[in-house]
Amino acid sequence: MNDASYADIIELSRPVSKRHPRMPLADRAAQFAPFAALNGFEEELQETARQTVLPRELDESEQTLINDRLQLLADRMGAFGSSGSHPQITITYFVPDFHKTGGTYQTKTGAVKKIDLNQRSIIFTDDTPINIDSLASCELIL
Repeated sequence: MNDASYADIIELSRPVSKRHPRMPLADRAAQFAPFAALNGFEEELQETARQTVLPRELDESEQTLINDRLQLLADRMGAFGSSGSHPQITITYFVPDFHKTGGTYQTKTGAVKKIDLNQRSIIFTDDTPINIDSLASCELIL
């Protein structure tokens, strides 16, 4: 084909519809936005790559050390937090993952408001409860 076959229309202006207004440039550009054929695939890849660990079993000496420190914490608080001070502690505890096997170890430092023996939890002054059975370490801050 050569340009001579379109010579009669090549110089004409673009037709304008009388019924449909021109689409704004921003809307025209949206027509050519990238299409995500695998919707959610990126999130699934990130979830698969996220690392978890299994909780480790504490040996008897580690468990005894944690129990001794919790007893010292309770003694400092006076009557298990009912009328004592709010001592500072740093604990490391296991948080199970709801989507995968295992979980992560997290560390929290703060003032303890209460030790709830019925629920087996330590409650910080910011009302964060930590399960005593999930503790991996406990350090009192003097």
